[in-house]
Amino acid sequence: MELMPTTQRYQHDYSKIKPEAVFDAESRTRKARTILSVLGDHFSGACDQLTLLDIGCSSGIIANFLAPHFLRVTGIDIDQNAIRYAKSRFHQPNLSFFLKDCLHLDFVGNSFEAVICAHVYEHVPDAPRLLAEIYRVLKPGGVCYFAAGNRLAVREPHHGLPFLSWMPRPGADAYLRLFRKGHKYYEKHRTVWGLRQLVRGFTVYDYTHRLIETPECFELDYLLKPGTRPHRLSVLAIRHLYWLCPTYIWLLEKPINPSR
Repeated sequence: MELMPTTQRYQHDYSKIKPEAVFDAESRTRKARTILSVLGDHFSGACDQLTLLDIGCSSGIIANFLAPHFLRVTGIDIDQNAIRYAKSRFHQPNLSFFLKDCLHLDFVGNSFEAVICAHVYEHVPDAPRLLAEIYRVLKPGGVCYFAAGNRLAVREPHHGLPFLSWMPRPGADAYLRLFRKGHKYYEKHRTVWGLRQLVRGFTVYDYTHRLIETPECFELDYLLKPGTRPHRLSVLAIRHLYWLCPTYIWLLEKPINPSR
């Protein structure tokens, strides 16, 4: 299919630029377990009759893990190489992958009970349009698992440079070139206040505190072992410095009686 010309070339080739992230089965399976635990918590474990759309599915590892737990799983991405990999490797009967632009979804409205949008918003040129498309394809009462990086995170996650996302664009580009991390900084992170503005219109269930405070309930104890000093410090930080949290995990619910 011909993709819409709204996304930059960098994003189309992401799997070639960051293969260590895209094809890391262990880390992506861990993320999938957390996604399943959060959605399972919200839906009281009854996910097997739900249709799920994974936006930015990349190599398909997460969608493949989730497929046995849902009625149907659809993964989409603009990265041809990643979608080709997913189609060639994963063949569950209720799982499908498509090369699609998330800013121009061709699904009819009210198509899915659940959507995953995990660390995608910062990669697209028009984040409000992305959220509008998610809102449109969700059924009333459906939710989007929204994992969102924070512009004020000290360490920028894609390039590993401190304070990169804090900088104005020209400075960020020069910073990348200085450390030979790339030529242009494409990601467009938002602060927590900007994210709240972005998701207005949804009902937001904030799981961030619960994931940090009880990681064992959401398959995160490999990262934060309960009762350890790092865990205790993380709990204090999330309670008192929420605006500096590197990542937020929210469920965005489309209201039963939507106003738009």
